[in-house]
Amino acid sequence: MTDNAKSNTENNAKNNTKSNAKSHAKNPPASGALILVLGATGKTGRRVVSRLREAGRAVRAASRSGETRFDWTDRSTWAPVLEGVSALYLVGPPEPEPIADFVDQAVAAGVRRFVVLSGRGVEVYGDSFEPSMAEAERVVREAGVDWTVIRPNNFTQNFDEDIFHAPLVAGRLALPVGDVPEPFIDVDDIADVAAALLTEEGHTGRVYELSGPRALSFAEAVAELSQASGHPMRFEHITSDEYVAELTAADVPAEPARALADVLAWLADGYNAAPVSGVRDVLGREPKDFSVYAKAASEAGAWG
Repeated sequence: MTDNAKSNTENNAKNNTKSNAKSHAKNPPASGALILVLGATGKTGRRVVSRLREAGRAVRAASRSGETRFDWTDRSTWAPVLEGVSALYLVGPPEPEPIADFVDQAVAAGVRRFVVLSGRGVEVYGDSFEPSMAEAERVVREAGVDWTVIRPNNFTQNFDEDIFHAPLVAGRLALPVGDVPEPFIDVDDIADVAAALLTEEGHTGRVYELSGPRALSFAEAVAELSQASGHPMRFEHITSDEYVAELTAADVPAEPARALADVLAWLADGYNAAPVSGVRDVLGREPKDFSVYAKAASEAGAWG
């Protein structure tokens, strides 16, 4: 076979795959269909797995260290996790390079519904700060399948499960965000939305922005956490350069430290400050208030 003939054959096969996938795009996965959750040990992924299983759905929980091994950098793990899957919760890798090939393989394997975890504002800053999220959105939109994108605000659980936790335990959270308000979103609400999108009709081709019900500054959030937990905490605004210096002094590599500082500085301009209706639009209820999270996390001993 000549190179041109091979190229034409491959293009025709890809077009046929996308056409077939598109013809099924309006059909939701049956109740017994297998749903693949990537990032299944992460903040959103493990909660999505829990919601789906509580609803009696068949779930394959995949991650590098979870029930089913999946590694974006090890392509031999792709086919086993995709076998028999009809719907997929896509949490992208740190780098965008493998996403297009994975989505093509997933569509060829019969996946016809994708729910993509992205971030609010990614359509503005994605190529600069979050290229993986931007690429995941682009590729899935062009795959000829039933797709939905969720773009949440900053997670409330970042205060007890992620990068803000250790500083708060030490009593000081310093960020280059000023006094801009942020409508923090509880990850439990994100998981409820994702589970609904994976199993219900009526969301094809939609982008849902997700936030909490009220916006509060990081200083106000830290004050609420301190009051709820009884643990002394304070917020301090610092410059982006000072933030990068503090992160690198704590052994965070310079490049991701700068990327995080840039995202926070972008948030400080207020692009994501207004609460949005995505949780209510999907679930028919209001999202959790930050005070509910503060009380529950404090009672669980999040900050000692």
